[in-house]
Amino acid sequence: MDEQLPRADHVDVMLLLEGTFPYVSGGVSSWVNQIIRGFPELTFGAVFLGSSADEYGEQKYELPENLVHLQVHYLHDEHVTPPIEPCHGDAEGFAILRRLHCWFSSPHPDGLPAELKQASFYLSRTGGVDYTQFLYAERSWEYICELYTERCKDPSFVDYFWTVRNMHSPIWQLAAIAAALIPARFYHTVSTGYAGFLGGLLHHHTGRPLLLSEHGIYTKERRIDIFNNDWIQDNRNALQRDPTEVSYFRDLWIRFFETIGRFCYNASGRIVSLYEGVRQRQISDGALPEKLTVVPNGIDLARFLPLRQTRPVAPPPILALLGRVVPIKDVKTYIRAIRILVQHIPGIQGWIVGPEGEDPEYARECRALARSLEIEQEVRFTGFMDPVTLFPRIGLLVLSSISEGLPLVALEGFAAGVPLVATDVGACRQLIEGEGEADRALGIAGAVIPINDPQALADACRRLLTDYDAWHRAQQAGMARVEAQYTQQQMFARYRDLYQEAMV
Repeated sequence: MDEQLPRADHVDVMLLLEGTFPYVSGGVSSWVNQIIRGFPELTFGAVFLGSSADEYGEQKYELPENLVHLQVHYLHDEHVTPPIEPCHGDAEGFAILRRLHCWFSSPHPDGLPAELKQASFYLSRTGGVDYTQFLYAERSWEYICELYTERCKDPSFVDYFWTVRNMHSPIWQLAAIAAALIPARFYHTVSTGYAGFLGGLLHHHTGRPLLLSEHGIYTKERRIDIFNNDWIQDNRNALQRDPTEVSYFRDLWIRFFETIGRFCYNASGRIVSLYEGVRQRQISDGALPEKLTVVPNGIDLARFLPLRQTRPVAPPPILALLGRVVPIKDVKTYIRAIRILVQHIPGIQGWIVGPEGEDPEYARECRALARSLEIEQEVRFTGFMDPVTLFPRIGLLVLSSISEGLPLVALEGFAAGVPLVATDVGACRQLIEGEGEADRALGIAGAVIPINDPQALADACRRLLTDYDAWHRAQQAGMARVEAQYTQQQMFARYRDLYQEAMV
């Protein structure tokens, strides 16, 4: 990544982006690109937060002209370990950290202790706990030992020690970013997590408003990741383990992300939900209802309308899963469904259209599954394809995900005349079946299926691909629904109001 990054002295809007635009393609990144280009009269900056540089390649998007400032930070690469410097540690600062960890266990509605909301707390030697104290202070060692003795249910102190270190270290880096960032009229984060924590620090550091647009519930998706990853240790033996209990370290990570999520909710002046289900989840996670507003995604209809004229009369026996090859998209269920369809539909193909670099091991497992099922010829890993090129060639769009928000790709497919088969997650049922009497009257734009059910997925695809009347009805319903409710102009109008409010 040697590209020259744009720099400015100030911006109207500072976007806070974790693992998305411009280094990762996909729904949220496309939305960020869309928002920046949709407000050419405003100047944008962006802070990209990634884990490690080797997990990302070159930029996936051409930067809009009004993106005048871009910073890139890798939270697990850029920690410059200060020289070892024995010290006692600030007594008041560590007392505040004790209150923080009590809040982890029993969150208070007032949010984090006031001192922890300031970037200066993490950077000052007096009245705070800087990174050197966190690493080397006697009080830090004593406090970690005390927490382990009181609360840890895992027998390994070494794993506990390094879990605490790895979990908290990025906080000091985020504080340094907040203290040095150029001025902005307001901040806009597209998730909670580390980007949302940075947004909260910036809000309290500068006094400028913070806007949160939550495309998927970050804490829910991190919970899924944490349960599916084996890098989190569980050192209990068979007799110590209770199958109904989450391992201590998994629970610790989950509570950490829930805590910084509430910090972001509390700091945000406005919180945008993509649909009503997200709004209700945000309220249950601690967001105040009066801060919430629902703004669905919208697409550029003009880009996709001409594709309808290029479609064949009969739906091609080609399915496409358009998304990253990662566990949350449950690509393996999709592959197993293709294996079932091979027995019923001649010439069936299942395309997997998306990058494989985010989780290479999972991508290898998916390819190995296709080989073991002897459907290597029917399952194609295409990598990225322009949707304008893809949509006229396929019969159905498939989302087999275990978590979604309001997927842009579904709206784009509808606009191009492609029905959708999707799991009952996020807003997928709302998109396919409609919400409210008038919306439902437009018809059903595909099929909704259970999570992790290859047979149900195969059956739904088979019905639509072999019943041309049903397929055409689904096509018409999708086209009507996106035109009525999910246009780019509608979304921009709502965000223009939010932006104007924040810039006052």
